[in-house]
Amino acid sequence: MLKDFKPVLGILLRFIIIYLVLLFAYQFYLNSSKDAGLDPFSRIIANQVSSLQNSTGYPTELYDDVRNEQVWFYVKNHYVTRMVEGCNAISVIILFVSFIFAFYKGSKTFVFVGVGLVLLYIMNLLRIAGLNIVMSDYKEYGKMFHDFVFPAIIYGTVVVLWLIWIKFFALKHENS
Repeated sequence: MLKDFKPVLGILLRFIIIYLVLLFAYQFYLNSSKDAGLDPFSRIIANQVSSLQNSTGYPTELYDDVRNEQVWFYVKNHYVTRMVEGCNAISVIILFVSFIFAFYKGSKTFVFVGVGLVLLYIMNLLRIAGLNIVMSDYKEYGKMFHDFVFPAIIYGTVVVLWLIWIKFFALKHENS
């Protein structure tokens, strides 16, 4: 009977191991930069969002709040949002990578993860810039966009990538 579940258990075990390794590595990274305020990766994203907004007509400056481990976006002469560690989408990326590698299919797994990471990174930059624009110009919709619309976009992207991986790569027979 256990033989019937062996493939499913193997996938589940791979997912759990990869997820935990990436999660602990990320936590180690966060702990190593705790005294500097916002972690370096989140700071890079904040700088890129600021550049994107400046190039699209939304003058943006960043203000560090080292003590609270955050960076504030100052858009059009107003503090509209703040960048905290959770905004960098690393937790979403860890889930994505763990799931894809749980269904490992050789070198194409690495290629798909690479393409997926680039897409998720771009989507996250656009998500944060979009939220800043909404909070700058349509503040009354800010909570709805922060809590529902933009999370749906980033998690929706992950689910679509998972479905593409499963449908076209992971479950595709090599003989077909």
